[in-house]
Amino acid sequence: MTMNLIIQGPGAPVATLESVAALARPVRTVALPGDALRGEDVAHSAEIAERVHAAALAARVDATFIQAGRALSDFALVAMDMDSTLITIECIDEIADMQGLKAEVSAITEAAMRGELDFSASLTRRVALLAGLEASRLEQVYAERLRLSPGAEAMLAAVQGAGLKTLLVSGGFTFFTDRLKGRLGLDYTHANVLEVEHGRLTGRVLGGIVDAEEKMRTVQRVCAELGVGPHQAIVMGDGANDLRMMGIAGLSVAFRAKPVVRAQAHVALNFSGLDGVLAVLG
Repeated sequence: MTMNLIIQGPGAPVATLESVAALARPVRTVALPGDALRGEDVAHSAEIAERVHAAALAARVDATFIQAGRALSDFALVAMDMDSTLITIECIDEIADMQGLKAEVSAITEAAMRGELDFSASLTRRVALLAGLEASRLEQVYAERLRLSPGAEAMLAAVQGAGLKTLLVSGGFTFFTDRLKGRLGLDYTHANVLEVEHGRLTGRVLGGIVDAEEKMRTVQRVCAELGVGPHQAIVMGDGANDLRMMGIAGLSVAFRAKPVVRAQAHVALNFSGLDGVLAVLG
């Protein structure tokens, strides 16, 4: 199997890209749009991969070994986590900030994303702390704090232009996924529903919680609806609750992710934007 190596990083000098690529002894190198380089027909072994990834991390660039010839046209769906993946924030942490509880909730969120806490139990615990908050404060979080991750719009424009469908599947909340669906022209969304009574959050979630299993089932359901297999899905995430859906994907992308996620993903974008996946499949 012929392998290529993609080296990329925002603002990375060409010499840096070339020096990291050289560790895999490419037959040739090709400059790619943006700050990226493709080493073609590279040597690939566990030892070489370890050296390349260590050098890439030290140089603050991303390194991806991938089978030669893979392209966006191999896929039919891009499925994305929302919090800290498509967007830069954890919405529940910012909502909690409205209650003066950001530090407490953020600590629980971080532990859950590292896989140290059961996600469903941790979400129930965090949402309970929001009881009594005016629901109108969610709009404040959306308007003032929610920002798309670097490269999100370029990535979406490219995949949508190539005819791929898009799914935003989140352990967060429909208040945010619904707005992003309309704003970004996404095809599918699935997330948790916050219960609101008399204009205030009750501290409860309606229905089942969108945990790791439900995220995986959602990717499977959408693939089935599209008439394709999960091997034709690109799945992007950052936390432990994304691992199940990433595990069934044809290409899994860890974006600014926790170590447990980076270790299991096909692609790890530690420094590049979400559009770094385009160089990998270019």
